[in-house]
This record gives sequence, structure tokens and C-alpha cells, in this order.
Amino acid sequence: MSMTQQAAPAVNTPPASGPKETDGRTAQRPLALRLLSRPEVGVFLGAVAVFVFFLIAAPSLRQGSSIATVLYQASTIGIMVVPVALLMIGGEFDLSSGVAPIASALTASMTAFQLTLNVWVGVLVALAVSLAIGFFNGWLLVKTGLPSFLVTLGTFMGLQGVNLAVTKLITGNVATDDISDMDGFDQAKAIFASSFNIGGVEVKITIIWWLVFAALASWVLLRTKYGNWIFSVGGNKDSARAVGVPVNFTKISLFMLVGFGAWFVGMHNLFAFNTVQSGEGVGNELIYIAAAVVGGCLLTGGYGTVIGPVFGAFMFGMVNQGIVFAGWNPDWFKTFLGVMLVGATLVNLWVRKQATRR
Repeated sequence: MSMTQQAAPAVNTPPASGPKETDGRTAQRPLALRLLSRPEVGVFLGAVAVFVFFLIAAPSLRQGSSIATVLYQASTIGIMVVPVALLMIGGEFDLSSGVAPIASALTASMTAFQLTLNVWVGVLVALAVSLAIGFFNGWLLVKTGLPSFLVTLGTFMGLQGVNLAVTKLITGNVATDDISDMDGFDQAKAIFASSFNIGGVEVKITIIWWLVFAALASWVLLRTKYGNWIFSVGGNKDSARAVGVPVNFTKISLFMLVGFGAWFVGMHNLFAFNTVQSGEGVGNELIYIAAAVVGGCLLTGGYGTVIGPVFGAFMFGMVNQGIVFAGWNPDWFKTFLGVMLVGATLVNLWVRKQATRR
């Protein structure tokens, strides 16, 4: 027998026919679980459930004018919830967001009235003040490394005192003077607090502004480099800085966006009611944060959408007005707020686990 043998040619055996074996890492999850892993789906279903519930409990809510009232209430919450949600995705939150709109409205009113100027001068001064407050919050946070809870808690307490003290000092009262007869008031009211008619139903312009701001913010978050920066600094700011993300700029700009939202809501309050009560706004910051959390934003940052908080704002607006239309004690709204906040936190925890499960 020869010492050498020719190797037999390799034979390629075709794979056996039939379904491929999959393990837990490659198996595709059911469509229902994939949908529920989206942060906005849960709050959408919750908002629908709350809407249907109050349609049954409060028959007067079925009228077009009542729905417009609910949407108006939701818009006054939602305009602030949009920047608050972006800030939370960026890993921070702002406890001064409740009193900041009042500070902005007081600034605009007293600047225009006490100095006898066109109201637009007051509006622009208020914008500068609101942006400065946001810049201060962000700058102090990035320079000191203090938690946003402490930084904005200090700003909240400071603004609350300034709002009351300065208003009493300048006007001699706890409210500003009526500015409805001043130059520029009608033009400003048309932008910030007007209404229009659709099918015999009066619709507030804040509803349109709310949807516009939400659409723009959602596009920025999901389609731009700045949106990637927001997710990055919220997820891990050190890692984000290591890959070239301008962490300080992103955080400061997010606080300034909250300042812009506070300015817009403050201008609506001023031109809708002609005067401002200096002690208002306390507690609204919890509603804004709760609506963002219910909408899928995590307090730890790095996760969430803008659309979810929009539904969260609608849900709170629906409950706020639905309780009134149903003839119930409005104090129950705070109870609902607490229950929804805890419930949404647990749901978001489950959603987060589903989204990251292999």
C-alpha cells in the first residue's frame, strides 16, 4: 500500500430543511411586546382609557366646547412639559419650572406698566430674564457639579420669594396692574392668548402652539445631532464627553429651553388675564415632571420621547377638567397625580426591562 494517499474531495452537505433553531437572543419578540417597549405606547393607552372613562362619567364632556376646554388645559401644561421632558432625557430636572412662568409674567407686566412702555418691551425683557434664569441654573450645575435637585430647589425658593416681595414693593399689592389698555397689548394677545372658531367651537391658540412645539422638539430629538447629544449626556455624561459631545453646552441649553417655555407660558397667563397673581405657580413643577415621567421619561435620564409627555399632559388636562365636569371634588386631582406617578414609574421600569431584554 502506498505511503501517501490522495485526500478525498470535500463534499458540501446541504443544510437540512426545516425551521431554523433560535435561542432567546435571536428569537423575535411578539409584536405586542415590541409595541409596549415604546415609551409612548403605554401612556397613549392610559390617556385613551382616561378619556373614555370621563366620557362615560361626565356626559357634558361629550360636547365640542368641553373637549376644547380639556385641550386648552392640557396645552397650558404641555407647553412646559415639552422642554421639561427634553431636560429629563438629558439627565436633569428643574424644580423652578413652576414659579418661573410667574416670574416672567411679573417682569413683563411691571416693566411695561411701571415704566409706561409698549408691552412688547416688557415681553422682550421677560424673555431675557427667563433665559438668564435657565442659564444660571445650567451654569451653576456644570460648574459646581451639584445635583439639579439642589440647584433648582434653591432657584425655586428664591423666585418664590422675589415674586412676592418685588411685586408688593413695586405695586403695593400681591398682583400686578391691568395692562389691557396699553400700547401693543392687542398684538401680543393675538400671539399668546387669542382664540379662533372651528365649527362653532372656540379653540385657544395655545393648543396650536403646544402641538407645534412638540413636533419641533420631537424632530430635534430624533433627527438632529443635538438630539443625539441630549441622549448621550443623559445616559452617561463622561462617556459623552469622551467622544466629543459638548456636555456643558448641552445641559445649559436645555435649562435655557425650559426658561423659554416658562416665558411663553408666562406671556399667555399675562395676556389671557391682563394681570398676574405673584403667589401662583407653586406646585406646577410637580405636574410638569409627573407628566414627563408618565410619558415615559426616566428620572435617571437617557431615555424617553417627546410624544409620550404630550399624552401625559393630555391625561392630566383630561383629569383636571373631567373631575370638574363630573361634579366631583377637585382635590381628587392631586390624588390622581400621585397614583399615576407611582404607577407610571413601575410601568416604565417594566418597559425599560423589556426594551433591553435580549
